[in-house]
Amino acid sequence: MRVTNNMLVMNFMSDYNSNLERLQKDQNMLFTGKKVSKPSDDPVAVANTLKIKTEIARNDAYTKNTDDAKSWLSLTDTALGQIGDLLQSARDLAVQGSNGTLTQSDMQNLAAQVDQLKQQIIQVGNTQYNGRYIFAGYKTNRKPFSDTNRYAGDDGAIQFEIGAGGNTIQVNVTGDKVFDVTSGTSQLLNVMDNLSNALKSGDNQTVSNIIGDIDNQLQNVLAIRADAGAKANRIDLTANRLSDDNYNFTALLSKNQDADIAQVITNLKMDENVYRASLASGAMIIQPSLVDFLR
Repeated sequence: MRVTNNMLVMNFMSDYNSNLERLQKDQNMLFTGKKVSKPSDDPVAVANTLKIKTEIARNDAYTKNTDDAKSWLSLTDTALGQIGDLLQSARDLAVQGSNGTLTQSDMQNLAAQVDQLKQQIIQVGNTQYNGRYIFAGYKTNRKPFSDTNRYAGDDGAIQFEIGAGGNTIQVNVTGDKVFDVTSGTSQLLNVMDNLSNALKSGDNQTVSNIIGDIDNQLQNVLAIRADAGAKANRIDLTANRLSDDNYNFTALLSKNQDADIAQVITNLKMDENVYRASLASGAMIIQPSLVDFLR
């Protein structure tokens, strides 16, 4: 086969472009820190990267739900603790009013304190999280309790998805359970009214009997708070697992797409030397021509 000068030039240009492309690829990897800049570079790596990023996005969504659930349950625990403290205060007042040694004026003062405690309990019962009433069930935009002792919420269970495969958790405690609602009326608030009325009338025996009713309400609130605490513990465990998963996904993503900078720099210097050598060789190959011999 006859080798022409044009063939030498074409072969040189082909090799020259290959060297230049490798050099450009090395530079891109160094600038971006990524092994792959386009799908054609490594289709398998790109596919794996997309899968991992999908898992990370899903994990981030679960983490956000977990954070929201933790905040909701934390506020619920605080509110239940406050209700328990207020009931305990009411019990202390009932014990004072049942001993039969207080004057009518003293009993009236105790009744006034009970009325204030009831108002505080209603206020706690209307606690909001991000503009939503936490004890209202699904009716989170409606204030669940008022002076009428009627419950305006429902028994809707608000579920947050915190993991794959339908892993959900109920984050709310409905007011009908906390406030012992029967036929739409809160028995807890009724107990507070009964205590106040008994104190105002000076009925020591009735006040004494109501102490048992207060104890029952206290036990109910404590049991619900314990259940909420167990859910909070589950949320903490889930949050830790999601954090570990996120770390593993991030490490896997880095291994799959991040370039080894030390290796990239080494390759860059090697390919740069090859590129320079090709330029020098090309100058020697292309230079000879018939005109050079005729000079």
